[in-house]
Amino acid sequence: MTKKVSAIDGYAAVTTGSHPEYHTRETLDALTDYRDQGGKLLYLGGNGFYWRVALHETEPGAIEIRRAEGGIRAWAAEPGEYFNAFDGAYGGLWRRSGRPPQKIAGVGFSAQGQFEGSYYRRNRKSAPPSAAWVFEGIEDEILGDFGLSGGGAAGFELDRADVRLGSPENIEILASSEGHSDAFVLVPEEQLTHITNWPGEPVEHLLRADMTYFELPGVARFSRPGPSPFAGACLTTTSKTISPDCSRTSFGTS
Repeated sequence: MTKKVSAIDGYAAVTTGSHPEYHTRETLDALTDYRDQGGKLLYLGGNGFYWRVALHETEPGAIEIRRAEGGIRAWAAEPGEYFNAFDGAYGGLWRRSGRPPQKIAGVGFSAQGQFEGSYYRRNRKSAPPSAAWVFEGIEDEILGDFGLSGGGAAGFELDRADVRLGSPENIEILASSEGHSDAFVLVPEEQLTHITNWPGEPVEHLLRADMTYFELPGVARFSRPGPSPFAGACLTTTSKTISPDCSRTSFGTS
């Protein structure tokens, strides 16, 4: 953790796994610095960069998490136990500490449902010349309507773009998921009351995953193709055009 960006700055491109949920300040700093220095970063998961964790200084492998207020969580920290013992920092969501996932990945956790997948629909109006290479060889409007993880590329945990939470102003939403079942709900940090939510939009508009692309000064490129089940669609061999769907939208960094 002490190496920070020096541990990855020699790579031409860096990708995440399908569920990069827990991060320290150092890992977020390293990924942000890599991206801002011109690195090509691909976020291939869902519910990423979500909980703040701390590492013990002398006990390798000891990781601390405090599930403070907000967030979808399997258990909740008790009152008075929101601060880490390892580093003294306030625990819980990175969003509560001023670093929502949108600031690093362009998208952040928006909705969760059962382990089932749906598909993306391309937004043909928002494919600028800078991102045209992403869809070279792909003519389909519907993407990822198959896969080993729930039967589709978009499901379980859905991340969306939102400039109010830090998505770059120049972010391009290349495709968005749709057709999710009634099992999907808005994450708690987006809900205000039983009838209102933080974004102020209809809930059905927020139950989606966005496939995004943006560039930063210094020729940094960032691609975000899908939520947790996306990798399962990449591993599927069917009559569908999986090779261009996956390899081009995921790894075709130019």
